[in-house]
Amino acid sequence: MAFEIIMPKLGVDMAEGEIIEWKKQEGDTVQEGDILFEIMSDKTNMELEAEDSGVLLKIIHPAGDTVPVTEVVGYIGAVGEEIPTGTTTLNSQVAEAIEDQPNSAGSSSITLRSSFEPAQSKNSQTDGKIRATPAARKLAEAEGINLREVNGTGAKGRIHRDDVENFKNAQPKVTPLARKIAIDQELDINTVTGSGIGGKITKADVLAMTQAASGLAAPESDIIQAELSAGVEVVPMSAMRKAIAKGMTNSYLTAPTFTLNYDIDMTNLMALRKQVLEPIMNKTDLKVTFTDLIGLAVVRTLMKPEHRYLNASLINDAKDIELHRFVNLGIAVGLDEGLIVPVVHGAEQMSLSEFVVASKDVIKKAQSGKLKAAEMSGSTFSITNLGMFGTKSFNPIINQPNSAILGVAATVQTPVVIDDEIVVRPIMQLCLTIDHRIVDGMNGAKFMVDLKNLLENPMELLI
Repeated sequence: MAFEIIMPKLGVDMAEGEIIEWKKQEGDTVQEGDILFEIMSDKTNMELEAEDSGVLLKIIHPAGDTVPVTEVVGYIGAVGEEIPTGTTTLNSQVAEAIEDQPNSAGSSSITLRSSFEPAQSKNSQTDGKIRATPAARKLAEAEGINLREVNGTGAKGRIHRDDVENFKNAQPKVTPLARKIAIDQELDINTVTGSGIGGKITKADVLAMTQAASGLAAPESDIIQAELSAGVEVVPMSAMRKAIAKGMTNSYLTAPTFTLNYDIDMTNLMALRKQVLEPIMNKTDLKVTFTDLIGLAVVRTLMKPEHRYLNASLINDAKDIELHRFVNLGIAVGLDEGLIVPVVHGAEQMSLSEFVVASKDVIKKAQSGKLKAAEMSGSTFSITNLGMFGTKSFNPIINQPNSAILGVAATVQTPVVIDDEIVVRPIMQLCLTIDHRIVDGMNGAKFMVDLKNLLENPMELLI
């Protein structure tokens, strides 16, 4: 009996995933647990494992395809076994079960499948599909090249990056936007004369050509707009950027927030870090950072019963408050392509050295795109650090469904008055953004006072 390999639903909001790379090819032997393919889902890459052994009979969606959740992407079965010739959408019962359990993928090693009986209808799912490597697709997208126009030199006509490069070099110089418009208008770009530098074809040239082809003169407003837009590049949003946009918009429009700003004297914390730097390095081979120390201080403060509402979430359509007796600390990590928040689970049980190891592990995975689904979900509180960029103050946006997020700003040598004398101290600002539906200003201020006291008297972190 053969099995369907489907695009799994790895989160509540996941509607589709992009196949980055197939690790197995058609005809390859597959053992249960083998990595089948890698997908991009919202903010992270995930590797999916086979749950059955056999042969990879068919790849329905090649690398580069964006596939809706629950849709079949391939088949595993016995050598010579027939595959169905009908729809590539998972049967409705299994699909509904997946929709009911959107977080069943607790890790990046997921492959959902169901058995099937061979159907009799014609299989048209692979008709017109473009075989191309991920590198070729990436270059084609960046250059605005229609892969259907490129001749592939690989097996079965597969398009490689060199094929796209050769196609690009053989084409007239043209801006990506001009090429896109030409493709949309079904205009042969070779018939357009470029007016840009070195004869480069611009958007204005393509618009003028399309107007001429229709027998109409281009309206003056269109010509002006074309001239204004000649230096504009249109870049499609990545899956990660779309997820960030959706999440931040939802948080900003849903939660009525306010931000509390507190100055922290870092003198003692800097001295403590200097003391523990070498011992922790010897024990873990890792360097303790101020983010580690601040993160652990946040965890210890959140575990105080009086601050439990800072470690909470709204549930059931904001009708109930879920209080947590543990701390899963989210740590915002900035990547070139966007922001991701890996999570240190069970941080309340960790010593400083254990927290250093755990935080470095998830941050490294985030930076390399190897986070598991469980490692970027379930946070109860989050921190974000922009201090290394010299940021003095900012209003972070809450990582829903958390009730608060702590922003860490830069440490600046600042004149302060101590015992009626002006002295210079390293002062860092912390910025706490709070969901006012759960926490009031007084409770947020009490949390910040306790956190400030711990950071300025940090020996308790070692107890």
